[in-house]
Amino acid sequence: MAFTSAVPAADRLPVTVLTGYLGAGKTTLLNRILTHEHGLKVAVIVNEFDEVGIDNQLVIDADEEIFEMNNGCICCTVRGDLIRIIGNLMKRRDRFDHLVIETTGLADPAPVIQTFFVDEELRDELRLDAVITLVDLVHVQQHWEAEEVQEQLAFADVLLLNKADLVEEGERQAIEQRVRAINPMARLLTTRNADAPIDQLLGVGAFELERALSLDPGFLAEEHAHEHDDAVGSVAFVEERPMDLDKLGTWLSDLVAERGPDLFRMKGIIQLEGKDERYVFQAVHMLLDGDFDRPWKEGERRCTEFVIIGRDLDAEGLRAGFTACVA
Repeated sequence: MAFTSAVPAADRLPVTVLTGYLGAGKTTLLNRILTHEHGLKVAVIVNEFDEVGIDNQLVIDADEEIFEMNNGCICCTVRGDLIRIIGNLMKRRDRFDHLVIETTGLADPAPVIQTFFVDEELRDELRLDAVITLVDLVHVQQHWEAEEVQEQLAFADVLLLNKADLVEEGERQAIEQRVRAINPMARLLTTRNADAPIDQLLGVGAFELERALSLDPGFLAEEHAHEHDDAVGSVAFVEERPMDLDKLGTWLSDLVAERGPDLFRMKGIIQLEGKDERYVFQAVHMLLDGDFDRPWKEGERRCTEFVIIGRDLDAEGLRAGFTACVA
């Protein structure tokens, strides 16, 4: 089982990945982040600058791949390899304190997320703060079966149900329920014109499971699988007994070897036998990542809470495999 980095998370640059289907409001949100008085120096990587619509008066020089903006932000255009772009950007690390990466509307966000686990140097310099997915409430049902939409929902840590002012409340609730069936752990915000509080988007540490649990403590009250009419769904477990890390690592390695492409996200806070620290685990497709987090607090409930989001999940088989990893 791989470890994220030897460098403490607090010392690494937080990264937000912004995704969502065509027309969901990514450009609007990106402009809000760039112009909002949040006190952060933000660097932004976008796929094609011309398509982003960033106000011209903000731009100082758009001829380079990396250029500065009048408000102190730095922008990049992805015309080449993402790792190379980030590497060049990190040479200016002292000039910004948060990185936002915007993907195309037709993109599977997984390759971007995996970038922060694959490259050893990036692992020591960056940490994934959150994946934010915008959902177009007006049009999402027309594109519901699109694989990109399902993947964008599955990978999200924060979901913005955007254009709420353009749909009836009953329709919004129906979409929310369907979204929750795919990804029950994401933080969910309802917005108009992508107008969400910046402090709920940047620097939120939403990639960690406990942030989602703090919003809905009862979600993992018991082991269960979410049933719905789409192939993508989730299975969640809670285990009071300590887990065996070697057994867990072997089971997870075998699982991703067999089902990796169908396993979008896994994450959990794990209680290990003989350890006073929490073990935080996460996976993106076939990339596994885990590290000790912090000591369990006095009076804190010690248990393992684990979620798998993927396609065509065998809840009973997964539960059996997970339970076999108890110490």
